Amino acid sequence: MKGGRIVLTGAAGFIGYHVGERLLAEGWDVYGFDSVDPYYDVRLKRARLARLARHSNFHFQEDNVADGAAVQRLFDHANPSHVVHLAAQAGVRYSIENPQAYIQSNLVGFGHVLEACRHRKIKHLVYASSSSVYGSNTDMPFGEAKPVDHPLSLYAATKRANELMAHSYSHLYEVPTTGLRFFTVYGPWGRPDMAMFLFAKAIHDQVPLKLFNHGEMRRDFTYIDDLSTAVAALVTRPAAADSTFTTQAPRSDTSHAPFRVFNIGNRQPVELRYVVELIEKEVGRKALIDSLPMQPGDVPATFADTSSLQEWVGFANTTAIETGIARFIAWFKEHGAHFSN
Repeated sequence: MKGGRIVLTGAAGFIGYHVGERLLAEGWDVYGFDSVDPYYDVRLKRARLARLARHSNFHFQEDNVADGAAVQRLFDHANPSHVVHLAAQAGVRYSIENPQAYIQSNLVGFGHVLEACRHRKIKHLVYASSSSVYGSNTDMPFGEAKPVDHPLSLYAATKRANELMAHSYSHLYEVPTTGLRFFTVYGPWGRPDMAMFLFAKAIHDQVPLKLFNHGEMRRDFTYIDDLSTAVAALVTRPAAADSTFTTQAPRSDTSHAPFRVFNIGNRQPVELRYVVELIEKEVGRKALIDSLPMQPGDVPATFADTSSLQEWVGFANTTAIETGIARFIAWFKEHGAHFSN
C-alpha cells in the first residue's frame, strides 16, 4: 500500500526534506513537523520547507518534538497510519558541548512519538538511528546483529537508546518499529555542519580546511537519493517478528516482537583525503589543508553491511562517491555556497 496519511518529523532537515519529496511523489499526504531550530543556518531549513510547500499534499506544523502536547496536536490533526520520525538533535561533537539538547530532543521527544504511535495504533513507525551506535567496535563491516554497547558520544548513546525504547513498545504494545542506522549521508540540500559541505565551502572560499586524523579516516558515504528510496520502500514493509529469533542467543536487530534495525550505507568506505581530491576537482580549486589529530567522539572508520536491507526490501545503494560528489557540488555552486554552519 502506498498513499494515505503519514507523519514526518524533522521535515525541515536534510534527510527529512528528501524523504518528504519522495513520499509526496508517491501520493502520501505528508504531515511535516519541525522546530526549525538554529543549530545551523535557518535559511537553509526554510528553503527546504518552501520546496515541500509547493506540493498540495504537504502540511506543516512548526513545533518541538520535546513538547508532548505539540506532538499530540500533530497526531490529532493528521490522524496518520504511518510515521517517519527523523527529528533529532544531530551532531556528534555538539553533544559533547550541549548534552541537554540531546536528552530533550532525542530521548524525551522520541518518548512522545512512541506514546502517540501506541495510542493511535500506527501501522509502522520508521525512525532514524545512526551508524555511530557501533562506537568503539572495529569489526567491519558493521552488521546489525553485532554488539552496539560502547558508544563514544552522547549522541550515539541516545540513538542506541531509541532502538531499545522502540523495542519495548514493539514488545509491550505490538507497535511495528524499524530503526535505520544511517551512514554519513550527503548530497544536495545537505547540512552545512557535515564534512562534505564543510570541505566544499572551505575549498570554494579558499580558507583552511580542517582535516582530522590527517585525512586517514574512512567513511561509508551514503548518497541522499539512495537513502530516501530505501526509506520509502521500508515504510510500506512493516517490521515483523523474526521466527528464527531465540532468547538463548538474542540478536540486536530483530526480535520475537515486530522490531527491526537496518543499516543504510554505500558498502564502500573511502578515505577523507580522497573525498577532498574529488571536491577539489569539481570546485576547480586546491584545498588549504590544516591537518589535525582525531577529535573526541570520532571513530576511525565506518563500513556498512547492507545485506539485511537488500533481503528485506530488495534494495541496495548504487551511487558511486564520484557521481554523488559531482551532483552535490553542482548544487553547492548554484545554491549552497551562501549558507553557513
